[in-house]
Amino acid sequence: MATVTSALSICSKCVVAAAVAAVLAVLGSPTGSVRAQDRFPVIDLSSSNAEMNAAIAKGRASLPTFWASYDAPKPSETGHSLKVRFPNPRNNGEHIWMADVKKTADGRYSGRFANAPRDLPGKKAGEVALFNEADISDWMFMRNGKIVGGETIRPLLKSLPKADADALRARLESP
Repeated sequence: MATVTSALSICSKCVVAAAVAAVLAVLGSPTGSVRAQDRFPVIDLSSSNAEMNAAIAKGRASLPTFWASYDAPKPSETGHSLKVRFPNPRNNGEHIWMADVKKTADGRYSGRFANAPRDLPGKKAGEVALFNEADISDWMFMRNGKIVGGETIRPLLKSLPKADADALRARLESP
């Protein structure tokens, strides 16, 4: 399994890990239980990576699709997850998938880290964290066994071992 954590600006780190861990472990589970299994290498992406920046922009622009399903999911739609940027002192932030997403009374959001944060000291997989909508960099959920959304997964497929990339690509609703 893998985790996908991606960069937005200034030579941030991109950890190939929550795509498969979040997708297979979190999103594949109707209960959304969190399980961290990071076995893929860390991949660095520059903040100027045009493909990832375009994927983040596309993910953010299509957030209304996520919220529509989140608010009124069809029986075939489960495992709603958001990718969120958390600031840290080492780089320009870590983007990490959050499971068990909830809207809070103060207009913010909460979720559980779907995998082990790499650059967030003291934070662990499964731990709850708060965030703002402005920090969301991507979204995904499962529909009929396929991944809907997950735009930031696509640029990372070429960094995964071929068999893993092919298996993940086969799970994307629109590859």
